[in-house]
Amino acid sequence: MSAVRKLHVIDPEDRARADLYDFLGLLLVRPADAALLRQVSALQSDDAPLGQALGMLARLAGITSAGAAEREYNQLFIGLGRGELLPYASYYLTGFLNEKPLARLRRDMAKAGIARSDGRKEPEDNIASLMEMMGGMITGRYGAVLPLAAQRRFFDAHIGPWAVHFFTDLEATGNSPFYAAVGSVGRQFMEIEAEAFRMLADT
Repeated sequence: MSAVRKLHVIDPEDRARADLYDFLGLLLVRPADAALLRQVSALQSDDAPLGQALGMLARLAGITSAGAAEREYNQLFIGLGRGELLPYASYYLTGFLNEKPLARLRRDMAKAGIARSDGRKEPEDNIASLMEMMGGMITGRYGAVLPLAAQRRFFDAHIGPWAVHFFTDLEATGNSPFYAAVGSVGRQFMEIEAEAFRMLADT
């Protein structure tokens, strides 16, 4: 997604959230190349469930070649005609592509000043773009840092209703160990975000 770049002072916890959203978007927008795999293999982990999932992803990145990552990615998301998974909000929420969830997203993107990036051909409601959008909203990449209440509204409208389901499906893929580990990280992060936003709504 294209952006108007400004400098903002971001809380370290919010910066970490944005980094993880951007990280997931980067992993899902195209096959991981050798440089990205090296970066992922150097990730630090801790004993929390999300930290353990990141540790597993790092270990798998260390033993996965760029060619293997590309084969996994193509099998999952491209395939012959279509891949095993269709990572779009419209598909997960309606069973079809280019439906009302995409129209609602485009409306909210316009309100937030987010434009589709040149060269992107996929519908904007794909999971990689939505992860990138959330990261950008947290850091002000699109012109202003969105307050938590506005982040929650976007998450609840466009990510919360389906992202855990998608990442659970990705985690369950039997022949794609690297991307299954990406699914585990994504699922746990989405669950953490959903719970945090629920708590925010209750205050």
